[in-house]
Amino acid sequence: MKAMILAAGRGERMRPLTDSTPKPLLQVGGKSLIEHHLIALAQSGFKQVVINHAYLGKQIENALGDGTRYGVNILYSSEPEGGLETGGGIHHALPLLGDAPFLVINGDIWTDYPLSPSIALKPDTLAHLILVDNPPHHPEGDFGIDADNRLHDKAGSRFTFSGIGLYHPDLFKQQKSGRFALAPLLRAAMLTDQVTGEHYRGQWIDIGTPQRLYKLDQQLRNGHFIISETIV
Repeated sequence: MKAMILAAGRGERMRPLTDSTPKPLLQVGGKSLIEHHLIALAQSGFKQVVINHAYLGKQIENALGDGTRYGVNILYSSEPEGGLETGGGIHHALPLLGDAPFLVINGDIWTDYPLSPSIALKPDTLAHLILVDNPPHHPEGDFGIDADNRLHDKAGSRFTFSGIGLYHPDLFKQQKSGRFALAPLLRAAMLTDQVTGEHYRGQWIDIGTPQRLYKLDQQLRNGHFIISETIV
């Protein structure tokens, strides 16, 4: 199974830190955010990783290279200035991702979720999403989970989408190239029970502000969370 790291965002809320550095290259615990993902993916058995980029994307390519030192092979999906949003970015990268289901992880989160290339979609589904407890800055959540682990967008108890998902390419087959969001595709698939999910209760942080970045950096450096070992 291939994995994709979403790294094309401008990082407006992280300014001024992102004025000259793309958000995925910001450092926490002695490594850039995206390096934490690459190391975790390699340690979990992933070999092929696609990274999309737009804003200051060449910095990402120069910093990570072909992925050899992390134990993976990196392919880059370059997007036009301004990016293509999450849905459009994944659609643009489909030629690199292939015809089989693939894992996608946001480049601006930190988590100890056990990524695995052996996870599989149910035969009648198009996506599987990892949900987490609602953080203080997003108390309303995103999606609910039925008893059979099918996701819905109905009123009631809801959890927050972690930014980690497994997708079948067919989720995007009716879409045209260009800029579009992922959420409407997922909500449409939920109406026909084609999206499953799970509630993860481990460590997860949405690094959306300089304050959260600084807090995570301090937690990692003080040993509150385990830092992945560097792969050479």
